[in-house]
Amino acid sequence: MSNAGESPAPPASIVVRGARTHNLRGIEVDLPRDRLVVLTGVSGSGKSSLAFDTIFAEGQRRYIECLSGYARQFLDQLQRPDVDEIEGLPPTVAIDQRAGQASPRSTVGTLTEIHDHLRLLFARVGIPHCPNCGLPIHRQTPEQMTDGALAFPAGTKVMVLAPLVRGRKGQHAEVFPAIRRAGLIRARVDGEMIEVTDQPPKLGKAKPHDIEAVVDRLVIREGIRPRLAESIDLALKLSEGVVILAAESAGKWEDHVRSVHLACPNCGSGLRTPEPRGFSFNSPYGACPTCQGLGVVDGPDPGTGEKVPCPACRGARLGPEALAVKVGGRSIAEVSALAVEDSIRFFDELRFDPAREPIAAPIVREIGGRLRFLREVGLGYLSLDRGSPTLSGGELQRARLATQLGAGLVGVCYVLDEPTAGLHPRDTDRLVEALRRLQEAGNSVLVVEHDEGVIRAADWVVDLGPGAGPDGGLVVAAGTPEDVARSPDSITGRYLKSGPAKEAGGPGRIREDSRWIEIRHASAHNLRDVSARIPVGTLTCVTGVSGSGKSTLVHDVLAGHWRRHHAGPGPNPGPPASPAVRVEGLDAIEAMVVVDQGPIGRSPRSTPATFTGTFDEIRRVYAATRLAKVRGYKASRFSFNAPGGRCEACEGQGRRRVPMQFLPDLYVTCEECRGLRFNRQTLEVRFKGKSIGEALELRVDEAREFFASQPRVLPGLNALHEVGVGYLTLGQSSTTLSGGEAQRIKLAAELGRESHGRHLYVLDEPTTGLHFADIDRLLGILRRLADLGNTLVVIEHSLDVIAAADWVIDLGPEAGSAGGRVVAMGTPEDVSRSEQSHTGRYLRLRGIAPAVPDRPKGTPARRPPGKKAIDSRRGDPDHPA
Repeated sequence: MSNAGESPAPPASIVVRGARTHNLRGIEVDLPRDRLVVLTGVSGSGKSSLAFDTIFAEGQRRYIECLSGYARQFLDQLQRPDVDEIEGLPPTVAIDQRAGQASPRSTVGTLTEIHDHLRLLFARVGIPHCPNCGLPIHRQTPEQMTDGALAFPAGTKVMVLAPLVRGRKGQHAEVFPAIRRAGLIRARVDGEMIEVTDQPPKLGKAKPHDIEAVVDRLVIREGIRPRLAESIDLALKLSEGVVILAAESAGKWEDHVRSVHLACPNCGSGLRTPEPRGFSFNSPYGACPTCQGLGVVDGPDPGTGEKVPCPACRGARLGPEALAVKVGGRSIAEVSALAVEDSIRFFDELRFDPAREPIAAPIVREIGGRLRFLREVGLGYLSLDRGSPTLSGGELQRARLATQLGAGLVGVCYVLDEPTAGLHPRDTDRLVEALRRLQEAGNSVLVVEHDEGVIRAADWVVDLGPGAGPDGGLVVAAGTPEDVARSPDSITGRYLKSGPAKEAGGPGRIREDSRWIEIRHASAHNLRDVSARIPVGTLTCVTGVSGSGKSTLVHDVLAGHWRRHHAGPGPNPGPPASPAVRVEGLDAIEAMVVVDQGPIGRSPRSTPATFTGTFDEIRRVYAATRLAKVRGYKASRFSFNAPGGRCEACEGQGRRRVPMQFLPDLYVTCEECRGLRFNRQTLEVRFKGKSIGEALELRVDEAREFFASQPRVLPGLNALHEVGVGYLTLGQSSTTLSGGEAQRIKLAAELGRESHGRHLYVLDEPTTGLHFADIDRLLGILRRLADLGNTLVVIEHSLDVIAAADWVIDLGPEAGSAGGRVVAMGTPEDVSRSEQSHTGRYLRLRGIAPAVPDRPKGTPARRPPGKKAIDSRRGDPDHPA
């Protein structure tokens, strides 16, 4: 084993010397600039420590040093990564899978900045329509405005207002003298009436304001027309064509906007001149006034327990005026609701009249380019109004990648964290092309990745290891993919050299007397009357390209049906996927366990030890020590979540939050407890020489040895080791875990419990973040659960897992509206024969499940007699696709 690759260092490199961040052991590595470089290795080997916590962190630190002294005063606690030297480092940009604070206002459109261009397009070339009667809006003359005001009931009090400032920040001191020069003495400022004097009011300069001059106050009666017309003319002159007629009704004032530019010929309603902020649901000028731009109301539907769309905007988030402006016959909400693929076609077919074409062309060109970037990274099935909090980590990262493709930066080092997470092999090829585009534009692309296709496509590969945690942190091999494949010390190289396993299928658990779960007539999201079968007591993979309907079928239909019929008292799990859906055969299942990639806790206080229940047993161990008994300490004393034993300076978190004003908050080690979470008295209690705080800093594999004499502690630790997260510390915060790590910890929690079979396990891409070697270990766990009689339904793209499954349901053939049906269903060999299945094609191309002739008579059946594999060419014999 060597600490550097055998190949000579490439020229023009990012040179890293003496990197010791986390488990890195003083490594030295040269990464070629302006190339596609992949960092790989088993989980926990130090890939992210090198890519994000060393290289990106140093690039961020150097950027901060370039800021002004005023800005740096907020950032003085940003520490340099533990590295001797980094040379040749360009500006760095991280594109990771962390959602940060998932704002309910964030969408795919806002995240990729496409919505900003849409707002500009609709404001500049959109055709306004009347929100009331739907007719195109025309300009309104002053005479029509006067007639409209005189239509108010006699005796109505009316104010004629000239809007001078609309939603602009600043103190606007110059506006009030202008009002006095016009001979007016009153103004309405942010809804409040004031007298205009020589001393203008002091307004907050950081707050947007509305200022309207009060031109006249009058009462509708006979003979008022000349005065009203004169006041409207003056208001139009002062405000450049807009007047507000405020009428009192039932003790409340209601504004009626009139404009010489826009007015409905039928009902006389007027609209403000369209402007970009009026199409933003994050602005009070565009947001629906009922839901404030969130699309949902606060109260849940009493029948389902779920939030319901806003009754005013029906989930569109925008007010009626914004929704009344159309381009190509569609509102901005209707365009945003289209899938990316459909949006591309819409804008390709969009045509404008000669007067609007010069304005619209550059905007449409920019929108089209960004939409194509989304398609390139495999997100063509998403809609622009899809909420960012609903995206998976991989989808979120690829959306950010598409934004960077549209930015067109040059000379940047992009650092990505497993961008293939959640991608079908078909979509991975597109992603590699997108990464190549970034690299060929003159950027360095550094990718933490396990996907074989990405590794083989790289210019340079650095394999870290050889193990995880303290057993990793070394450069095992570095060079081209071919160089790494030839390295005798590289686990990755051995998999690259030998290729994937050739044997397909599990141990043949499907027998002639197997029981089945039958799903019939499932329609939800893009599923279209789907029927599928799942053998009980087996490992079933649900596959298909991204967006084909896998999560809908498994989570919404299968898991949702179980909850509705077995959850009993408690929150309503939601409406059925469709009224006609039937799920039969669940009587063979006693309990359901959903193991997804959601975080293991909602706060940094959740850790692997607390989630699996191991920490409860560790606290009892410390409470049983001699000193704890003498002092009367109970197990609760050793909890960092409750007052008493914890450090109150950091409230048991071991870190303090430092607000960073305009940058993300920093977390620094608590000076009081030095990161150990507990107060001095609690830390004085020791077991085998370690305090409870020091025990939390042990890695799982270290803790197995430390607590070897404690039989009640070991089951949880052994389960964590078995699922491949033995490199994590017991007290590692849930906010630092990847989605794959969180899912494996959940799986460990289940393994730590006694199982008698007859459970339904639902897993969502459990191979996320796993190396080839870790996938082999995971497959062993899944097979063990199936051998106990449990039924496992796994959403997965890994060809190794698909080939090892007993049964495969392949959805598609494409994403979104072009998907949502069963393309092929059967054993892996059956699916590999399907000419319509993308999954089958890749199984054949990769040699994992090659097409084979039908088995001779006498071969153990892996599907019941009389049941053929479903292929989209033939359809389901029981239920046509």
